[in-house]
Amino acid sequence: MNVTEVSGSETVPLSAPLTTCTDGNLCNLVYDWTGNDTAANVTDWVVGKPSALIGLIIIGLVARWLLHRVIDRVVKRAEVGVLPNRLSRAISGSRAGAALNLRDDATYTRRVQRAATMGTLLKSIVSGVVFTVVTLMFIAELGYDIAPLIASAGIIGVALGFGSQALVKDFLSGIFMIFEDQYGVGDVVDLGEASGTVEAVSLRVTRLRDVNGTVWYVRNGEILRVGNMSQNWARTVLDVTVGYTEDLAQVRRVLDDVAHDLWEDEDFKGLIIEPPEVWGVESLGVDGIVVRVTLKTAPMEQWGIARAMRERVKARFEHEGIDLAVAQRVMWQESAPSAASAEPTEEA
Repeated sequence: MNVTEVSGSETVPLSAPLTTCTDGNLCNLVYDWTGNDTAANVTDWVVGKPSALIGLIIIGLVARWLLHRVIDRVVKRAEVGVLPNRLSRAISGSRAGAALNLRDDATYTRRVQRAATMGTLLKSIVSGVVFTVVTLMFIAELGYDIAPLIASAGIIGVALGFGSQALVKDFLSGIFMIFEDQYGVGDVVDLGEASGTVEAVSLRVTRLRDVNGTVWYVRNGEILRVGNMSQNWARTVLDVTVGYTEDLAQVRRVLDDVAHDLWEDEDFKGLIIEPPEVWGVESLGVDGIVVRVTLKTAPMEQWGIARAMRERVKARFEHEGIDLAVAQRVMWQESAPSAASAEPTEEA
């Protein structure tokens, strides 16, 4: 149907038909076919709008599925570990590699759990972002203006950021701790005021239990430094104090023998991953000479190795006649003057 508009004394044909269709190609197409504005709008709302909304939902689901597949691939790679391939090949044939292989089950399980935690976190973030974007597009497709919603969301975000800075700080710190693999469940860590075995790690708090059995809850945002005593390998550092009269060459030889006997012991095979080293005189103290011996061990085995080493050193020193230095304390008491000495003497 052609419609003309009268402008002054001239009649000007309109290039497009007059319709109330605001948007949507389907509405205009139906109007061109039927010339009925009502039918065009009804068709657009009955067919066009639902189709567009269903299309948005399908696009959102497909985007979420694709992003989750990418995250699954990243998680699979994270399960392999953080050691470079060159280093893995270098230690695979050594005793260190054999020692680490004995702990592969526990280490692999821990890596899988950490990677699963990372994957769950990423999937939650991706799902939230996709859902938010699809929801806004859904509202816009229904014909509502989403600019106020976006502005309101920005204002609410700023208000929450100022009102809950500590909570946001805890969450961000927890995310970076998980991604950077600073520690995980089962690790022995030192977090400053609290130290012990990690029992749980969440985005807000870390729960650990110390040697006395006390459970500590530490906010992630308050952790300024982390000392992890359970990653990759550990070291037993044993300081032995002997007297100044002892032969240091003999002491070094005996310590080296004891350490290598422990290294070659079948009961400790795989727990000590490198030959022991006697570093020598560490300090000259008031009580004696401190000689240091070190043993590189598998993670979380350094304390048990240190106890076994102390027992063997004491037994061997007793056999060799080497005396361990003992702190000397000298106590004296000033005696009161006797009555005889207190009496004044008369000069003749």
